[in-house]
Parts: sequence; structure tokens; C-alpha cells
Amino acid sequence: MNLFRSEEHIRNLARFDTSTKDGILALDDLVRMFSSDFCRKRLEPDYVSNSLKYIEEFLSAAAELGKTKPFWRPE
Repeated sequence: MNLFRSEEHIRNLARFDTSTKDGILALDDLVRMFSSDFCRKRLEPDYVSNSLKYIEEFLSAAAELGKTKPFWRPE
């Protein structure tokens, strides 16, 4: 993860790859997505049995931010 001042700053990097542009998010949006149970509850004993529910929550948060491309789908 790289933190920059702005999307323009990222795009001006010599090594910027346009195929990764879907991964650009504001910090508050990243916090929103990665504070979902998909990320927070990974050490819970029932995580695996609830993982489908957690993934749906994560993908819903991503979709609300307009992030629906394969880049954001967990493997």
C-alpha cells in the first residue's frame, strides 16, 4: 500500500501502471472497506464458517464506492 497526497501524485510516478488505477482510493474509503468483518474478524474461531457473509459485506462496501472490478474481488 502506498499513501500519497492525491491521485494526481500517484499518476505522475514513472512506474505508474494504468491497469492498477482501480486500486486508488481515498484513505477514509480504505478505512471503511477494511474495517468490515471480512478483515476485522480473521482471528475469530468461527471466521471460516462466516466468511461468505463477511465477503458479501466487504464487496457491498466496495460496490458502494464504485469498486466492482476484479481488482477488488478476494481470491
